[in-house]
Amino acid sequence: MAKKKNIEEPAAKPAGGLFSYAPAPESPAAAGDIATSYGHFIGGEFVDSSGSEALKTVNPATEQVLAEFAQGTDEDVDRAVAAARKAFTDWSALPGSERAKYLFRIARIIQERSRELAVLESIDNGKPIRETRDVDLPLVAAHFFYYAGWADKLDFAGYGPNPRPLGVAGQVIPWNFPLLMLAWKIAPALATGNTVVLKPAETTPLTALRFAEICRQAGLPKGVVNIVTGDGRTGAALTSHPDVNKVAFTGSTPVGRAIAKQIAGTRKKLSLELGGKAANIVFDDAPIDQAVEGIVNGIFFNQGHVCCAGSRLLVQESIHDELLDALKRRMGTLRVGDPLDKNTDIGAINSAAQLARITALTDAGEAEGAERWSPACELPGTGFWFKPTLFTGVSQAHRIAQEEIFGPVLSVLTFRTPAEAVEKANNTPYGLSAGIWTEKGSRILWTANRLKAGVVWANTFNKFDPTSPFGGYKESGYGREGGRHGLEPYLNVEARDV
Repeated sequence: MAKKKNIEEPAAKPAGGLFSYAPAPESPAAAGDIATSYGHFIGGEFVDSSGSEALKTVNPATEQVLAEFAQGTDEDVDRAVAAARKAFTDWSALPGSERAKYLFRIARIIQERSRELAVLESIDNGKPIRETRDVDLPLVAAHFFYYAGWADKLDFAGYGPNPRPLGVAGQVIPWNFPLLMLAWKIAPALATGNTVVLKPAETTPLTALRFAEICRQAGLPKGVVNIVTGDGRTGAALTSHPDVNKVAFTGSTPVGRAIAKQIAGTRKKLSLELGGKAANIVFDDAPIDQAVEGIVNGIFFNQGHVCCAGSRLLVQESIHDELLDALKRRMGTLRVGDPLDKNTDIGAINSAAQLARITALTDAGEAEGAERWSPACELPGTGFWFKPTLFTGVSQAHRIAQEEIFGPVLSVLTFRTPAEAVEKANNTPYGLSAGIWTEKGSRILWTANRLKAGVVWANTFNKFDPTSPFGGYKESGYGREGGRHGLEPYLNVEARDV
């Protein structure tokens, strides 16, 4: 029996800004028991690694070690892929209505255990409980419900009669939305009849391992879902494995580029969802207060750890001062601190390495001449923290306007005409998302048609729905997740039964 350990609750910090809130902490005990060490989930069982190397996952808010987990070896990946291959024969032969029952069951269990999963995600990731509870977990369940509905309707998805699954899907997910990214990938893969080997990020493995328990609770056939933990070495072993038919990766552009090179010339199907440097465009007729809320949500949601974050704010010159004054007032009310406090707006940065990158890029912004501003706020003494920050006087050539910071940092630029706004918005190697704020529907359509982004939000930002496809192009990757379009990456649309 694995030994259990208690989780220390970080000390509550007084809220600053215009409002004062009494602490409202969620209990860490709601996350359930966390074992001191974990192996892999292969063939429906938790098993030890073939190697002896172990990694540690820590609570970003306290730097407390939560658990050790196995560093997956090539042999571990071989075992997991073999288990998935063995399970594929029976799983793919099931009627879609039978596969749907398992997905519906998983979705309901996720809802029943949502508090437990939300607290565990906040502890392991650092994001506020308000976000994991109200955003992540409802979306996780919704994706399983949605794709359960597609499982027996694949003939009507637009990919021809009787589209066939690919086989074994190797999936690698990031640390910013650990459980949600798992749902984005596993749900459509299972609905279409594929089996899965998934590698979670090395800083946030705990909710994926808890999901393995949910698979057993739901009675999912052994080997349909396998989870192998580890760092990039494990991911590379999975994506390069010769018996993997489909690779799905969400993460950084450099790693995505390496994976594309790695599997070039093979018959593997590949989808990539990579970095972004989204422009959030505010025209002079936009409702200022509404736009400010959208800007805050666009860049400070999940500490800015969002690939589609609105990290470049393009403001029409005539409203620049008015908008910036309102934005600074709103930033002054943001509460930074304990992720388990229900009043917290901005939690902890996920890791020391990510904090170092954010710090280096913001220092570069100052060195290149941009003006930095942050509201006054007290940061906790332990853990990984960064104040919400904005830069003005930013040029197109600044690193903070070109490189993905992946933190709570906003670069502000100005424009005079709609054409200039579009030109500046498209001046990036990325093409994942964008936002438009205006009262004119014609201007929304005119601008959206000219933006080189896979997703364009109008008078809102960071709105996700399982029925809507998501993805980018250029250096933001290719392929779509979500909606009917999210089925295609897991189907062999070239070899249908007619």
